Amino acid sequence: MAVGGVRYCKQHNRPSEKETLIMKILGISGSQRPDETSGVHMLVRTVLENTGCDYELVSLRGKNISGCSACLGCVEDNVCKIRDDAEPLRARILAADAYVIGAPNFFSTLNATTHAFLERWYQFRHQTADALWGKLAVVVGVGGDDGAPAAGPIEMFMLYSFIETVAKVTGQGAACCFTCGYGETCDVGAIRMMHGPDFKITPETTPSVAKQPDVMQAAADAGKLLGQRLTTGHDRAEVTKKVQKMMMDLFASST
Repeated sequence: MAVGGVRYCKQHNRPSEKETLIMKILGISGSQRPDETSGVHMLVRTVLENTGCDYELVSLRGKNISGCSACLGCVEDNVCKIRDDAEPLRARILAADAYVIGAPNFFSTLNATTHAFLERWYQFRHQTADALWGKLAVVVGVGGDDGAPAAGPIEMFMLYSFIETVAKVTGQGAACCFTCGYGETCDVGAIRMMHGPDFKITPETTPSVAKQPDVMQAAADAGKLLGQRLTTGHDRAEVTKKVQKMMMDLFASST
């Protein structure tokens, strides 16, 4: 089974002339909040910064990305025919050796923008196309209560592409009720459901992943693990076999 190769070049910013394996990681922040207020963006960036590898961080904020239309136009050449802001990301997805993908929890799942972006990875699946097989990923989820409902579906998308998720990082961010203007008085909002009627919104009481040392440490640890896995004998063929078995076992258990 053929899988994509790895690239060798001189390590950036190091004086040694020794040839060193360089890995490129693509980070995706699926949050629609500005980067400086987005817990998703903060955690994805923290993971990337701790990998020790080359990386690129792309925000999906403001991008026009539709979901898969099931047109099957990608069947012959594994190239999606929808023309929108996902199109220029295709080459970056293919070039990356690993991924760090994060999304917010909307209605106990990942948000629509990130879901649509990942649906478009269907273009890589046809005719035993193995361009993504055996790669690695870290997934990130942030929610007003729990980030796990967003992280779980991302992990499933990775599984369908035979990509191994080596770590999941989840944290609590500020629900929209903290900034909508009615959070303290709305009887059905997240604030009263989680904190009761007497809760007051202040900068100190507003949740942020930056205030959660265990979550920030988990993101740093996930980055270190991803970097270690990539640079110490990463065998994409073996990872592919492992993840394919996981997928087969998953479907067997559901029948």
